[in-house]
Amino acid sequence: MQTTVVAAENSVPVEDEADVALCARSISAWYGTKLAIRDVSLDFRRHSISALMGPSGCGKTTFLRCLNRIHESALGASTTGEVLLDGTNIYDPGVNPVVTRRRIGMVFQRPNPFPTMSIFENVVSGPRYTGLSRNPRELKDLAEEALRQAALFDEVKDKLDDPALSLSGGQQQRLCIARALAVQPEVLLMDEPTSALDPLSTLKIEELMEQLATNYTVVIVTHNLQQAARVSNFAAFMLGDADRVGSVIEYAPTQQIFTHPNDRRTEDYITGRFG
Repeated sequence: MQTTVVAAENSVPVEDEADVALCARSISAWYGTKLAIRDVSLDFRRHSISALMGPSGCGKTTFLRCLNRIHESALGASTTGEVLLDGTNIYDPGVNPVVTRRRIGMVFQRPNPFPTMSIFENVVSGPRYTGLSRNPRELKDLAEEALRQAALFDEVKDKLDDPALSLSGGQQQRLCIARALAVQPEVLLMDEPTSALDPLSTLKIEELMEQLATNYTVVIVTHNLQQAARVSNFAAFMLGDADRVGSVIEYAPTQQIFTHPNDRRTEDYITGRFG
């Protein structure tokens, strides 16, 4: 079911509706009876990196998980509102969550390769599970392409049958990125993908994000303001109220957020007065 895309109230203006890959409209999310985020509406530009920033507990990760329906997999969790992917609401009845999560991939905070699988089996697990391909030759090609996109192929090409856990932490995170890319998503969500990594591995992941944005729409959650300033094109500042219910305070091109924010609360957070 196609839905007419109406610009979110605090979205960055776009000249062409086709420039928007993913739209969130009035997203609210609960854990049981506890409201976590309220009425979040954002547009995400195609082939760009958007950063979700804010202090701990403001709902950044919850919102990110709503963007591909992972939030609803938590016990007692629920969501209202719409997420439009190319004009279709992923929450419409009849939309398969598995298909949605293939089109909107996700990389988590800590590297989470499947421990009993080899490097190769980790990468091709998605295509096999989703039915994208089960042909051995096609799977080999998909794995190589995904590993190259994740800037990992040259490091592992001679040990694809080795256990995934034999890789370093930074390599494991790039393996998880390759696993997400192997199902050929349109959007890639990344939840603090470098928080558990050393500075050198962090730099590699940041460089990789910039490369991926040429082919994918990337949305990241980060507590690292310097990282947001370095890699993102757009930035959203989220904040929780007295009841710890998160909402978006401001969303704009990253340079504007960091140099001329429109809201005093954004300026206070950027300058370190709180958070």
